[in-house]
Amino acid sequence: MTRQPMMKTRIGMLALLLTASVSLFAQNNMALTQKQQALAAIAANEAKGNIDGLKAALNEGLEQGLTVSEAKEALSHLYAYTGFPRSLNALGALQQVIKERTEAGLRVEEGREADPLPKDYDALRQGTEVQTKLVGGQPFTYAFAPQTDFYLKAHLFGDIFARNNLTFAEREIVTVSAISALPGCEPQLVAHVSGARNMGVSDVELRALPAFLEEKVGFAEAERLRGALASVLGGTHTPVQTVDFSVWPQGEPNSAYAQYFTGNSYLAPMEGGIANVTFEPRCRNNWHIHHKQVQVLICVAGRGWYQEWGKPAVPMTPGTIIAIPAEVKHWHGAAKDSWFQHLTYHKDVQEGASNEWLEPVTDGQYDAL
Repeated sequence: MTRQPMMKTRIGMLALLLTASVSLFAQNNMALTQKQQALAAIAANEAKGNIDGLKAALNEGLEQGLTVSEAKEALSHLYAYTGFPRSLNALGALQQVIKERTEAGLRVEEGREADPLPKDYDALRQGTEVQTKLVGGQPFTYAFAPQTDFYLKAHLFGDIFARNNLTFAEREIVTVSAISALPGCEPQLVAHVSGARNMGVSDVELRALPAFLEEKVGFAEAERLRGALASVLGGTHTPVQTVDFSVWPQGEPNSAYAQYFTGNSYLAPMEGGIANVTFEPRCRNNWHIHHKQVQVLICVAGRGWYQEWGKPAVPMTPGTIIAIPAEVKHWHGAAKDSWFQHLTYHKDVQEGASNEWLEPVTDGQYDAL
């Protein structure tokens, strides 16, 4: 007699948790204006070199009221951070998007051009003032490379930042989002998170960026920014090892087998009966047995575990190959702090071969690794 009320209670709690998660994501997005969201997505995709993602971000931004002038300015600004090749490719993509939208009768607002600079404008002096503000009020001189110091002051912070069709705060959102998409540039990312605060970007806006980038660009970009924010704003952050999905694709949600997994997994079928399986951190499959067939696992990215019943778990890193004998109870999945990808296929398949799915790997079993 008590099962039905208890079930209703559990369903109600689940609905409440889902509502809270959606609400939290919505609140994060609300912390950023539509223009800020558009600039962030455009900048990160430009830096990543993802032209398809960039075009999608440009289309969404233009539809929401971002002007052509603002989009051009953001992509031109980025040549100082991502290089001319990325910037020019992105500007070419913008031209194509504008052409397609114009032909389709979709929203395209030119916007205003930056105001002309006065004839007596001193780029070096003004750039020095802007750079000093960005770094927190203390003058900075890069004595090791004086010419680079001059370029930074006179050109980047003098000429480029002087163009007032983007604010200083908007430029720093562009810069932070772009550097989040550049592996190995974490020290510069930390510096520009601090610079963004000095240029008027609020802590609330900065804290909203990772969730937005994760949705629109990728987990790795969001993870780099989370680390930088923890360094500047304080708080704890456990780094999560990411993988490059441009090498081994993430694939689609593994919904057909979701009932046999703890956490989210993704499946990308390949030729020859091989499948690439991606596990998010802590994701693992249930204990299971392959009857009358041998399963082969080849780790290609990230870190994970393989364990046979009654034996210690075996770590899996790129290059690890495991042939799982038939009739052996086992599981495999990601480490706590890393995404994990392995290729899998079956060999020595006999007539009547099958998979037997068993109980989940408990948190206690997993956390003991």
